[in-house]
Amino acid sequence: MGDAQGFFGRCAEVFGIASKMQNPLIVHHYDCDGITSGSIVASWFESAKRPYRMKTVRKVDAGLIASLKCEPNIIFVDLGSGSPAVDELSENVAIIDHHQPLCKAHPQANPHLFGFDGGSELSASGAAYFTFNTRPDLGITGAVGDVQAPLRSLNRAMLMQAVEQGQAAFSTDLLLFGRNSRPLPQFLLYADEPYLPGLTGNEDGCTRFLSELGIPQKEGEKWRTYSDLRPGEKKRLVSALAELLSLRYSPEAAARLTGEVYTLLSNPNGTELSDAAEFSTLLNACGRNSRPDVGTGVCLGKGGAYESARILLLEHRRNLRAGIDFAGKNAQDVGKFILLDARGTIPDSIIGVVAGMLHAGGRKKPVLALSLEESGKIKLSTRGTRALVESGLNLGKILSECCAEVGGAGGGHNIAAGATIPNEKLDSFLKEFSKRV
Repeated sequence: MGDAQGFFGRCAEVFGIASKMQNPLIVHHYDCDGITSGSIVASWFESAKRPYRMKTVRKVDAGLIASLKCEPNIIFVDLGSGSPAVDELSENVAIIDHHQPLCKAHPQANPHLFGFDGGSELSASGAAYFTFNTRPDLGITGAVGDVQAPLRSLNRAMLMQAVEQGQAAFSTDLLLFGRNSRPLPQFLLYADEPYLPGLTGNEDGCTRFLSELGIPQKEGEKWRTYSDLRPGEKKRLVSALAELLSLRYSPEAAARLTGEVYTLLSNPNGTELSDAAEFSTLLNACGRNSRPDVGTGVCLGKGGAYESARILLLEHRRNLRAGIDFAGKNAQDVGKFILLDARGTIPDSIIGVVAGMLHAGGRKKPVLALSLEESGKIKLSTRGTRALVESGLNLGKILSECCAEVGGAGGGHNIAAGATIPNEKLDSFLKEFSKRV
């Protein structure tokens, strides 16, 4: 059981330090959780009419640390805790993070320090929310984007505060992307989490499927969305999809079709922004297509940002579909783990997402996926499951230890972690990883 009061006290302490900074540099990660948590901090400075700057990074390395040594005021968000090199920076540094902590010289609002799991009980956006007490919609979106749904523990406390404030609602429903924003045929046609056999990518199949279920695709001239369906229609659709997945894959895959969903009542209805899962995918599309600035623009309500983000979303989903198709054909079971060597094929920006979706619902072993960074070094992404973690798996610790042996840098959560290693050290890394996993 974690020490919630101790954590909230630390958040207040970090707020006291960060809120006094003059024109701070907010250094945040480029994924959904990083964009939302960085934007929460930026929102507070904007509402206080105080200047700030933002810098988005993929990782903390020697080059970044060197570039920051002249900065007088730095707020790290969704990174920093797992990088001992941050200790080299000046005293006026605050850290808001949820990764397993290795640095010690600066004040941190980090759930791990108070007995909570940052991989499942609170994301960086939640830590930012409790520190700055603003924008719970972004806190919820960041947690969902960090694959922490259904929200529990400190995430749940954040959700309930948002519900009490009239900013959010939750229910159990279908988890496919586009419940509020996609016409029914496209809702099934573009489904990729999970793939729907016979439907995903098959427009005629989707039309026929809906017709056989007696579900009209239009109301007059208007295309219907899933959220427009009547309760009986929703029940028929969900049951039919569950049967389809159960027959093709497994009952576990079918069970993953439904779960807790989160509606953001303060955001425009009928758009991706009104659903935490859709909002998180939109932001991931920005970050992983090298436009995190568009994502922060969406979060902060900047003109034109939402329209730009939707274009990036189309590109992101195309890349994901291609990556998942490659992974399904090329992943290898090598005994203790599943190896996906996607060097030169899947971009390093989405390799972790693809690794997490590989054999989702029925995976019994962790996944280790390889891609290439622009520098030519090997990017490693690992993904486990809740069951594996409960059995003792800690991928963040394993990667940290393996990288120490081969001259790389890595770490993260028990269920998901990443690293970078030199090309010539791959064989040595694989031996160390296999021993520890």
